[in-house]
Amino acid sequence: MNAATLCTREVATCDPHTSIVEAAARMRALHAGDLVVVQEKEGVRVPLGVLTDRDIVLAVVSPDAEAGELYAGDVMSTPAWIAEGADDVWLLARRMRLHGVRRLPVVGEDGGLIGIVSLDDLLHAAASLLDELRLVAARQPHLEEKRRA
Repeated sequence: MNAATLCTREVATCDPHTSIVEAAARMRALHAGDLVVVQEKEGVRVPLGVLTDRDIVLAVVSPDAEAGELYAGDVMSTPAWIAEGADDVWLLARRMRLHGVRRLPVVGEDGGLIGIVSLDDLLHAAASLLDELRLVAARQPHLEEKRRA
């Protein structure tokens, strides 16, 4: 299983010049906790950073900053730690741990955004694998009995 198969393809995005007020409204409308901040380069959306609801709280709400004067590019977490489509789950988990992030934008061979993979996606994949292994262990005695009959 790799990043390209695990990732969510419909990614909430904005550009670095999106106001924080607009970015927060977009997050609310999309029920998203983050926006991937992208820049268009030759028709390809390249991730620059990730703007999370936590970034907004720490940069705007907590210091009582003027939200109308800030933009996504001012507040986003940078650099954008990314995953490539072929990266396996172990590499994704390791990269998240090393950089202390819960989300990784996934890029294709051209560096363009193709999706986003989250810690929840990795946990779901791990739980599915563990469930499959549980079923193997549970089925083995049944099949042995059947063969002996």
